[in-house]
Parts: sequence; structure tokens; C-alpha cells
Amino acid sequence: MVDRRSAWTGDELGRIGEADELEIASLRPDGALRRARTIWVVRHDDDIYVRSVNGPDSAWYRGVQQRHEGHIASGGVEKEVDFVDADHGIDDQIDEAYRAKYGYFPTGLNHILRAEARSTTLKLVPRS
Repeated sequence: MVDRRSAWTGDELGRIGEADELEIASLRPDGALRRARTIWVVRHDDDIYVRSVNGPDSAWYRGVQQRHEGHIASGGVEKEVDFVDADHGIDDQIDEAYRAKYGYFPTGLNHILRAEARSTTLKLVPRS
């Protein structure tokens, strides 16, 4: 099996990391893209992470679980990505990234830091 994953460039990491939001669309079983949803996004080291503020019952998150592939757009960057379950050993560090970036909106921040949302943390891996 060929590994299609690649790394983000420094420019992509910077642009996505600075962007307030990310448009995310997963692939349907037939390969068509679902409707894009707007969500929060954070950078941690050389990786990009997202969470479902509404936990695992969110429509976009359930869609991601079917194929683990999709398309994102953020900060002028558009990429095909794989959605990879994050290492939950870094949940506290991801929480800190969310606090630093979205602390201006405490209500939303409190939701994205809940256990239900933390359980949905995904790493976005660009496809080459």
C-alpha cells in the first residue's frame, strides 16, 4: 500500500494556524464531497487539528468517520486531506492551543474543551 500522506509546508501551517475558521467537507461513500461546514481549527507544532464542538453526534463528524478523507479550505489554503484520530495523549496541549486562539469567545471555548468534543479530536494530514 502506498502512503499518500505528506507534510504541511511552513506557509500552509502559518496560514491555516492564523485563520479564524476552516471549511471542512468529507467524502461520501460514493466519493462525492459533502456540504462544507465551518469549524474552528488549531495548529500544534507542525500539525493541524480540529474538533467537533457538538461531540461525536455532529453531522460533519459522523461523515468524516465513513471515509476519513475530504477537503479543507482555510487561510487561502485548499487541500485534500486524510482525517486521522489524534493521539489523546496531547489533548491538554490541543486544549491550550484552543484557549490561546479562541479565548475571546468563552462560551464556544467551553464547548470545544468538553470531554465530548475532546473525544473527536482529528489531525488533518495533507494528501500528496
